[in-house]
Amino acid sequence: EDYPWLHALTAPPLFTTSARRLGQEGVGPDAAERGVAVIERSLAEEGPRTRAQLRELIDAAGVRTEGQALVHLLMLASLRGLVVRGPMLGRDHAYVLVRDWLGEPAPVDRDAALAELARRYLAGHGPADERDLARWAGLPLRDVRAGLRAIGSELHERDDGLVDLARRPPAAELPPPRLLGSYDPLLLGWRSRAPILREDERLVTVNGLFRPFALAGGRAAAVWRIVDGKVVVEPFGRLSRTTAAALERDAEDVVRYLALA
Repeated sequence: EDYPWLHALTAPPLFTTSARRLGQEGVGPDAAERGVAVIERSLAEEGPRTRAQLRELIDAAGVRTEGQALVHLLMLASLRGLVVRGPMLGRDHAYVLVRDWLGEPAPVDRDAALAELARRYLAGHGPADERDLARWAGLPLRDVRAGLRAIGSELHERDDGLVDLARRPPAAELPPPRLLGSYDPLLLGWRSRAPILREDERLVTVNGLFRPFALAGGRAAAVWRIVDGKVVVEPFGRLSRTTAAALERDAEDVVRYLALA
């Protein structure tokens, strides 16, 4: 039920980037149209199809799929509101038509959608400011400000300039130490990572990739990786015995979950 309004808000700003990336992969506008048409026709006639199955059909239509071309063709079909990921076929995710999987999308009231986006973001990420929301949603500040104004009666403005929902449950206790993934929302939900990460704690690689990290006491405490089927934790500093033991237990869970043992 959230797909129609979220898609209506967040897809349009990405069309220019999509066209540029397809061009970089050697897929011009006409070829992109043919590729998307193949995807839509195949899913309409045959039902769910995996990426490999769609690649064969698009290749047969003479459209390039090498490199990242197929990824961006599927992205374009998604941005147009045609396809989403659906069921598993064997061990692979399949793609399906939006209308088959979710039904015909309901009409979207853009003003109401912007208000709901601001409300949802603050419920999960507040306190924050308008620039945090703009970066997270990929929307211009004028849209973000419109959404925040629409729910102004629901907000509490703090002395530090951040805003939050006025009616918020009491803060929960900090979770126990945990191993988190590379692109955990905790890292991507705000412009600044200063509340959980110091500048000298190298969590992002030189080419902009995020490393898996450990959270302890509400702050990043280490990075981790898998070497020879084992989790190797690399602390930013000295860990307490309690924290080290908790991360070791979590590492055992990770190994078991990934069936590495």
